[in-house]
Amino acid sequence: MKNISKVFYITIILVIIAVGYGAIAPDNFEIVTSKIQGFIANTFGWYYILLLSFILGLSIFLILSPYGKIRLGKDTDRPQFSTITWIAMLFSAGMGIGLVFYGAAEPLSHFAINPATAEPNTAEAFKESLRQTFFHWGFHVWAMYGIVALSLAFFQFRKGQPGLISATLKPLFGKKMEGPWGTLVDVLAVFATVFGVATSLGFGAVQINAGLNYLFGVKIGFISQLIIIAIVTVLFIMSAWSGLSKGIKYLSNLNLSLAIALLFLVVILGPTLLILNTFTDSLGGYLSNLVQMSFRTAPLNEDNREWLNAWTIFYWSWWIAWAPFVGMFIARVSKGRTIKEFLFGVLVVPTVIGAFWFSAFGSTAINIQRTGIQDLASASTELVVFEMFHTMPLSLILSIVAILLIISFFITSADSATFVLGMQSTGGSLTPPNTVKLTWGIIQSTIAVILLSVNGLTALQNTIIIAALPFSFVIVLMIISLLKSLKEELKLK
Repeated sequence: MKNISKVFYITIILVIIAVGYGAIAPDNFEIVTSKIQGFIANTFGWYYILLLSFILGLSIFLILSPYGKIRLGKDTDRPQFSTITWIAMLFSAGMGIGLVFYGAAEPLSHFAINPATAEPNTAEAFKESLRQTFFHWGFHVWAMYGIVALSLAFFQFRKGQPGLISATLKPLFGKKMEGPWGTLVDVLAVFATVFGVATSLGFGAVQINAGLNYLFGVKIGFISQLIIIAIVTVLFIMSAWSGLSKGIKYLSNLNLSLAIALLFLVVILGPTLLILNTFTDSLGGYLSNLVQMSFRTAPLNEDNREWLNAWTIFYWSWWIAWAPFVGMFIARVSKGRTIKEFLFGVLVVPTVIGAFWFSAFGSTAINIQRTGIQDLASASTELVVFEMFHTMPLSLILSIVAILLIISFFITSADSATFVLGMQSTGGSLTPPNTVKLTWGIIQSTIAVILLSVNGLTALQNTIIIAALPFSFVIVLMIISLLKSLKEELKLK
């Protein structure tokens, strides 16, 4: 295949080694990666917390500064996609399956199973549960995605550089980024993307399987999950083949429509007044506690520190690992927007929509738990949302819409990833060949299938989090490079 760079072949070799290790010695693979992950969380947790808080502060500064008027492209360029479609694309790539997977399960866990600081099953735990969930899925995540995407979009559309992570570092390192060092940076980005999306596909297949079992008695197990992945792979490859302006655009709009429909049904059929009050109160609690939460490391409380490692630091490293994929995709669909418009849209809209989503699903699940209607806390993560729907009117319709949404998110995530991987392995081409996208699509699905067959998803998750540490240093360099270039850009005006 022409135009394929060394990044493609090097990453394939690394993927084969990692997946081979996971398939041949899954238990050992999980033990080793868990130990490394634990070491990173304990040793570098403070660094992750400072890094994401700094990035959020930087995003706010850029929105308010004169840099905000700079356009991501030529001064005459205008956005390719409407604002609604753009937001739908942000949402689909940035959160996807996680919203359905954790929508009810995470707030419920923070309330009934393992609260951050409060006593379980108390009013304080209820308030804290949503505040912490907003924190994990809110401004910090989107600021980090936004800064990575901004850097890529600025250099790609304003400066005419290829759409590669390595190209954003040229103001610092010059031609060195066209050699082995640049290849190393891009390999790291592709490696994190491949495994991040493969893990997401694996968890998505598990939840679809759980939903189909709950509704129609489809057997839970590897064969069912294999069939689900095979069907969805065919669908997302068809979408990828049709191109960015058709496949992903239409699917993202479908995602948003299904998500709004499901959210509306949960708000109307669930404890409506409680949801609205909880959303308002929790949003205020999140905003007023944001600074304290942003810098919390619990240095003198071992139990709280364990919770931080398991949740906040896990999430921060997980989002960093996803940054090359999501950042590159957001950059690609954001040409023509000003920095102010871009960062405000990326920061605020998904955070507020996500907060309302978690308020609706979380409040409903916690209300069911508190009133003793059903013990949702004992259900497995992938089943919580279906168990919750079981106690509500129109439970069959709710469950079917949820499964359709997971499938739609599943397809969009994989479709977006094949596009990004295609870009990264063809020197930053904005229109990677379909053959390359097809290859990456099959590779992602194959990884998910292999690791599902040996229960290796947790070890794979650990691997991504380990990859997040070196990539975080790349993000720091991207920020320095971006600020240097923005300063020069203003001098030219």
